[in-house]
Amino acid sequence: MPHDPAQRPVAVVTGGARGIGLAVGRWFLGHGHRVVMLDRDGPTLDAAVAAIGRPDDAIAVHCDVSDEAQVEAAARTVDARFGRVDALVNNAGIAVFEHIQKTTFAQWRAVMATNLDGVFLCTQAFGARMQARGGGAVVNVASISGLRASTMRVAYGTSKAAVIHLTKQQAVELSHFGIRVNAIAPGPVDTAMAKLVHTAAVRADYHDAIPLGRYGAEEEMAEVVGFLCSDAAAYVTGQVVAVDGGFDAAGVGLPTLRRDLGAGR
Repeated sequence: MPHDPAQRPVAVVTGGARGIGLAVGRWFLGHGHRVVMLDRDGPTLDAAVAAIGRPDDAIAVHCDVSDEAQVEAAARTVDARFGRVDALVNNAGIAVFEHIQKTTFAQWRAVMATNLDGVFLCTQAFGARMQARGGGAVVNVASISGLRASTMRVAYGTSKAAVIHLTKQQAVELSHFGIRVNAIAPGPVDTAMAKLVHTAAVRADYHDAIPLGRYGAEEEMAEVVGFLCSDAAAYVTGQVVAVDGGFDAAGVGLPTLRRDLGAGR
């Protein structure tokens, strides 16, 4: 790793205030990168970056990735502070868990705006910076819900399926500029949100359905993201890696969620 700080690589991580995004930011810092953490939740982002305690290497930028003007302003901030972008992790995302017939169009559009439009906008803006430098790596955080349908995930799952195809499209077109683009599709991850919304019965169902018999850890997602951004993955592009303990391979449903849905009719 270069000793000159200006030569050290820079990673941009969206949705960096918590969860997988924060774990990814910490991974990059632990592997010699400088890091720009983006999130629209300003107070939580500021607290998270302050807790890291490395002001020369990690900065917080308030940004709603669904807003083109805010994304371009964030990119200019990175230009001014670090002057380069080597890796981009499109992690920012929101979810609406609702029956397909009860999901409003406003909910649908909100999910698509962040989960899909955000990936498009950020990769355009930060990819242009990579192109100017001759290359880089992008990892889009999709979801196992983009590979297989599930209950009450019509907006979320569809947005993540679209991210998976967008990843392949980006990989094909941006390869001409030395930019690799891959995606991970996390299965159930033990985030604060999962702890909040997954009941004991739902967790038991997941444990039964996942061959490895447990939820993944945020740090395990970060390790795979880091690999895909590293030189060790120099010949990997256009791929989707399911980081899910074998959940996608098993193909078993979630009976508790189906029962709960039926009871609510």
